[in-house]
Amino acid sequence: MPPTEQDTSARTKTTFPWALSRGRRAAITALTVTAVLTGTALFGAGQATAERSAPGTDREIPNIDKVKEQIADYYGDIETPDGEHYASPKSDYAKQVRGIAADAQRDLKRAMAKEHEKSGDSAKSGAGAAGSGGSGHGHKPAIVMDVDDTTLLTYNFERQIGYNFDPKLQDEYLRTTDMDAVFGMKKLVNWAHSSGITVFFLTGRAEHQRDWSVRNLKNVGYKAPVDAKHFYLKDKENPPPYLECGSDCTTVEYKSGTRKHFESEGFRILANFGDQFSDLKGGHAERTYKLPNPMYFLP
Repeated sequence: MPPTEQDTSARTKTTFPWALSRGRRAAITALTVTAVLTGTALFGAGQATAERSAPGTDREIPNIDKVKEQIADYYGDIETPDGEHYASPKSDYAKQVRGIAADAQRDLKRAMAKEHEKSGDSAKSGAGAAGSGGSGHGHKPAIVMDVDDTTLLTYNFERQIGYNFDPKLQDEYLRTTDMDAVFGMKKLVNWAHSSGITVFFLTGRAEHQRDWSVRNLKNVGYKAPVDAKHFYLKDKENPPPYLECGSDCTTVEYKSGTRKHFESEGFRILANFGDQFSDLKGGHAERTYKLPNPMYFLP
């Protein structure tokens, strides 16, 4: 059985001069030269983790086995008697993501307080709840959550496949196995839901993986609704009409286009969470929070 999460909100700032890189859910083909992961959650300081350049000598390329060892150390690898691997709740990874979740909850509390204050002022003046006026954003508060390595932790799966992605193996794993919740994120999501903030789950997982994903989110304790109105997966066969790129969307187009759709339905996206920069690009969110993930890169 995986270790249980401990109650703590400790922060840590960790820098890693490496990262594994893979294409659009394809096998690993290259190592990035530089990847910086810090305790800060706000996106916009550049895309250092996503940049690639040709190494001049072999000394600029980290040894892949050593990188895997560093990943295991960062996640505080715990191996169970049956050969499964889990991240330790005492690991640097756990401390870092809990810190991001704590920062986000603090920011969301402030945003909600300001919104209630504005609503009160509007009511007193007789203006009513006018939303955000000409900004094009609605007045219904919402957050958008990615799934893999944002709400559910793929560490054990990635260890099993050797960080070499295979869609058939992913299907079999998701069908039979529940991934752990990312440290701190379940608490954040459940607090947001109980505080009147709509939670949207927006993932690059395929539509045929919906039932397995819903089961997993429920089983590990996420209380926010995961029905079709709140859980969005990528449907290449029948893409929604609001995505102009149809079945050919890049990750950025798919995710930003879906967030734009949420805004068109009257939602004000207070925060957008993801472990990839492509989860966060494209606007349509007031704040963005980048979670650490040294295991793979998705453009």
